[in-house]
Amino acid sequence: MNYKELVNKPQKFAPGHRSCAGCGFPPIVRTVLASTDDPIVAACATGCLEVTSTIYPFTSWGIPFIHNAFENSAATISGVEAAYNALKRKGRIPKNKKIKFVAFGGDGGTYDIGLQSLSGALERGHDFTYILYDNEAYMNTGIQRSSSTPFGASTTTAPAGKVHQGKEEWKKDIMQIVTAHHIPYVAQASVHNPIDLSMKAEKALNTPGPAFLVVLQPCTLGWRYHPSMTIDMAKMAVESNFWPLYEVENGKYKLNYKPSKAIPIVDYLKPQGRFKHLFKPENKHLLDEMQKKVNERWDELVKKCE
Repeated sequence: MNYKELVNKPQKFAPGHRSCAGCGFPPIVRTVLASTDDPIVAACATGCLEVTSTIYPFTSWGIPFIHNAFENSAATISGVEAAYNALKRKGRIPKNKKIKFVAFGGDGGTYDIGLQSLSGALERGHDFTYILYDNEAYMNTGIQRSSSTPFGASTTTAPAGKVHQGKEEWKKDIMQIVTAHHIPYVAQASVHNPIDLSMKAEKALNTPGPAFLVVLQPCTLGWRYHPSMTIDMAKMAVESNFWPLYEVENGKYKLNYKPSKAIPIVDYLKPQGRFKHLFKPENKHLLDEMQKKVNERWDELVKKCE
């Protein structure tokens, strides 16, 4: 599917939602939902996506939509998929009727408190696609750190100060955790590249069994950059090798994009207010540590893809 075909598809997620200016999840959701012509049922955990798109009595969803508790998106959609199969067995739904099942969750509801229900749904082998929009903190409740928050980022619960310089732990590698479940399809994408995102969403939606897609979704409020820079921020994350575009299909790793010359990690961090404290002279060693970690993880990924 080319870009023109993608944007001219009927919209299943309508404009008029109340997300922040510059938010990345509306184009992520629209792109994912436009990547199949089959009917879709969506479950969505409590978070920014849910609260800004379903303010009673309005909704932006043009498809059947289920809101569930913060930690239950995968459990809910697996129950819906099981009910669908039961109704087909009873003849109440035609056996040839295809319906796609998609769960949406943020990083707080996926990396952290939703990890158990996600793991269970993947292990049971339900036929669904999980979409993680990763904005790297609990943004909806006040920018608290999550296990997705990068090393060095300042949040309301891991602030930069005299003693601590933001979060002191490295970002959890959710791709490796999900890949360890040996499911058919796992992929990492970015909001700045809709063709790559759509291709991966189409693959995920057409893969029998569970599929998982994590998409980088810069947050203008939590990352503290100008709302006009969202796509630029996502692109710099990829160009610095901080956020590689790759997929794991039936256990085989494939790198989808390799920068001709990776930009330094400082170029990606500098426009973000959450990292401004790292640019003090006394914190240069922290920037060096981050660059070293990015290089190490990139080299590990390239070896897996060879």
